[in-house]
Amino acid sequence: MNLLLATLYVLMWGSAFNAARLVALEWPPLWALAIRFVAVVPLLWLIWRWRRAPFPAGEDRWRLALMGAFGMGGYLACAWVASAHVPSGLVALLSACTPLFVALGEAWRGRALNRLGWAGLGLGWLGVATLGLLRSADGLAAAEAWGLGLALLGAFSQALGVLAYAPARGRVDPWAANLGQTAVAGLVLVALAGLLGGPPPETASATLILGMIYSCLVVGILGYGLFFVVIGRFGAANAAALQLMAPPVAAMLGWAFMGERLAWGDLLGGTITLTGLLLMFRAR
Repeated sequence: MNLLLATLYVLMWGSAFNAARLVALEWPPLWALAIRFVAVVPLLWLIWRWRRAPFPAGEDRWRLALMGAFGMGGYLACAWVASAHVPSGLVALLSACTPLFVALGEAWRGRALNRLGWAGLGLGWLGVATLGLLRSADGLAAAEAWGLGLALLGAFSQALGVLAYAPARGRVDPWAANLGQTAVAGLVLVALAGLLGGPPPETASATLILGMIYSCLVVGILGYGLFFVVIGRFGAANAAALQLMAPPVAAMLGWAFMGERLAWGDLLGGTITLTGLLLMFRAR
């Protein structure tokens, strides 16, 4: 049962990047995200009302708002726009670099890393540099460079949200947190879509509709519920470590079903980065 649960969890988070790419290749990504969040917020509100969970107040409410604006809205805006330019596996890998930024932020705040943690942090950034340099050596198109940079910027934005929200994490009900950050992210994305998203979409293929339904229901609601179950069954550290499998899963699904290809430099850099992240989790 535990193996099945872990497999489902990894598949769900990995395939989220494939669904995003399917949508981003047909619709303006910012408009697609705005529509997704507008659709999901009422469903999360019903779950929150059913659970009768208290909503955060005071400082915790502001921390939750920052998590929604940066940790969800900014992160996903960058990741989905990047998905229109680079393969799913690369977006997933660079998005997984959030812990590298979080570790730097915690070190700046005075929370020292041990030797294994510093080794993992250095190895993680070495992998990112390796991927970028080898891509550049092979001839990096402007659109690809834009996509890679945006995916990394999304990881940085998510780290800002995580660092801002961290002190409130143990005090806020998880479903109240999901509702609050999703509502704030929705406002951010509607504003970004109106300012930068171009004209709104007017048509939709069957593939796009399936991708949107999957992103809204499976990832946005069921994925979050499964996240709680996995944390309760395996612990927070093991749940975070399982998420390191998302980039390889996204890459394999993209190769098998979407015709995506990764260069050997992508695989080498990705392997180095994921090894560094794993060392960081072990250090904690």
